[in-house]
Amino acid sequence: MSLQTIPRLFCQQIRAYSYKPVKRVSLPPASKLPPKAETATTNLSLKHDLQSRIRATGPIPVATYMKQVLTNPSAGYYMTSRDVFGSKGDFITSPEIGQIFGEMIAVWCVNEWSKFGRPVPFQLIELGPGKGTMMRDVLRVFDKLKVSQGMAVQMVEMSEHLSEVQARLLCRSSMEYTDKPYYRSGITASGTKIYWYRQLEDVPEGFAVVLAHEFFDALPVHKFVKQDNAWKEVLIDIEPKSEDGFRFIVSKSETPMLRLFLNNYPDLVKDRNQIEISFEAETIIRQIGSRFNGNGGFGLVVDYGHLGEKGDTFRAFKNHKLHDPLQEPGSADLTADVDFSLLSRFCEDTTQLVTIGPTSQRAFLEAAGAQERLNVLMGNGGLSEEEKQRLSDGFRMLTDPEQMGERFKFFGLYPKELESFVKQKF
Repeated sequence: MSLQTIPRLFCQQIRAYSYKPVKRVSLPPASKLPPKAETATTNLSLKHDLQSRIRATGPIPVATYMKQVLTNPSAGYYMTSRDVFGSKGDFITSPEIGQIFGEMIAVWCVNEWSKFGRPVPFQLIELGPGKGTMMRDVLRVFDKLKVSQGMAVQMVEMSEHLSEVQARLLCRSSMEYTDKPYYRSGITASGTKIYWYRQLEDVPEGFAVVLAHEFFDALPVHKFVKQDNAWKEVLIDIEPKSEDGFRFIVSKSETPMLRLFLNNYPDLVKDRNQIEISFEAETIIRQIGSRFNGNGGFGLVVDYGHLGEKGDTFRAFKNHKLHDPLQEPGSADLTADVDFSLLSRFCEDTTQLVTIGPTSQRAFLEAAGAQERLNVLMGNGGLSEEEKQRLSDGFRMLTDPEQMGERFKFFGLYPKELESFVKQKF
C-alpha cells in the first residue's frame, strides 16, 4: 500500500470524461452575503480584547493569540465575511489553481476505498473545507465513477460564513439548524447529502474517508525555545513603548504547557533548541484514530511542512505577502508549518494509527496520473490558447519543485491493524 500506488484503471476512467476544463465559478462577493461588522472595527475590537486579557492575566501563549485571531466568533480572521482565499484574498490554495488537484485526490480516495471492499454506507469528512472547491472536484469524480451512493459528506467548519460560501458552491439547496449536532445541511445536484459541524467529535460514527487540506497549519501552536540550557515558552505581551501593539517575550518560569511538553516529549528536549507544537492537532489525531479503530477508514493530510528540522515558522500572510503576525490582529492569516515528524509521533502514540509518508505533492500527483489528465484537457479542441496556457501554468505551479511541488506534503493515515500491509515510507 502506498500513497503513490494507484491502478491505471482509475486514471483511465478519470480521463474518459469531462474533456473540457471545469471553470472556476466566481463566488458571491461579501456584499451579497449576510452583513457582518466592519473589518476595521472588528480588528480594533479584537486587539483591545487581547490587550485587556493580557493586562488582566499577564502575557499569553502564542497558541491563545493564534486561536483568538483566527476563530474569535465576532472578529476572527476566518469568521468574518472577507474573501481570504484566491487571487483577491491573502493566499491561494492548490484546489483554486486547477481542477486536476481535487480530481487526483478523488481518484486516490476511490482506489483506497476499493481496497477496503467498498463499504457502504460511508462518510467523506473534510476538515477545514475552505471555499469548498476541492470537495466540489472530488464529488464530481465520485459521481462520474458512480461511487457516491451510500455516501454522506461531513464538513467540519467553525466559520458559519465559510459554511455558507461552501453551501452556495456545492448544494442546490441548504438549511440552517440550531437543534441538531450539525448546524447546516444541504443536498447536491446529484442528490448527495452534506452536513456541517463545528468540531469533528460531533460527526456521527461510521467508516470514514478523512481529508485535511491546509487544515493542520492553521491549528494554534505553542512555541518553546531553549535559552541558557533551560526551556522557556514564547509568550505574547503588550509592547511597553507604544502600549498599542504586541511583542514576543519568553516566560520567566515554567508554564503549564511547557511542563506538559517537557513531561510528554523528553526525547525532543535533547534534540532541538526550539519547537512549535499543536496540542489541538494531537487531540484531533486521537479522535481520528478512535474512529478508524472503531469503524474503519483512512485519511489524507495535505499541507506544507517539514520533518522536524525547523523550529520557527509562525508567520502571517496578507495580500499574498508576509505580514507581521502581531500587527492588526484579525486582518491577516496566521500559520505555522506542519511538523510531520510530530504528526507522525501523535499517530504512533494513539496505538491506533499507522502512517505513510509524507511524500511530495509533485510525486503524488505524478503517480496519480495528473500529467495524463492534463494532456487530455489540453487536447480539447475547443480551448483557446489562453485557456491552455492557464492550465499549463497551473499544473506547473502545482508540481514544480521550486513552487508547490516539494513544499507541500501528502501524509496517509490508516488503522493500526493494517500495519503489516503498509510498508513503504517516504
